[in-house]
Amino acid sequence: MPSSRTTPEIRPGDDRSTDLIRWAAFSCFLVPVVLLWYGASLAGATGTALGLAAVTAVCRVLLRRSERCAARLLDEEEAPPAHHRGRHQRTGTGSHRGGRHSGGNSPVG
Repeated sequence: MPSSRTTPEIRPGDDRSTDLIRWAAFSCFLVPVVLLWYGASLAGATGTALGLAAVTAVCRVLLRRSERCAARLLDEEEAPPAHHRGRHQRTGTGSHRGGRHSGGNSPVG
């Protein structure tokens, strides 16, 4: 049975996030044009365009990061749980650190 990593899957979130970024990029162009149309200064419209572009870029980075984290969580849910033995959950008869010795009750001299 092939794993999900070898076959590319189209996830519904990918389309929506791409559309969202496209609309944000469109607004980075449209808002300064409208501001110029209604008489704002060129410097003000340029500053607005740069601010919108910066916000759009940060949102895109955060959106992609969120999608990667969600995909990683889905992959972990599908994978069988790994058996992890922590520091205090050792197995064996206690031959390390204070285990029982066969010498009886005689003190070590």
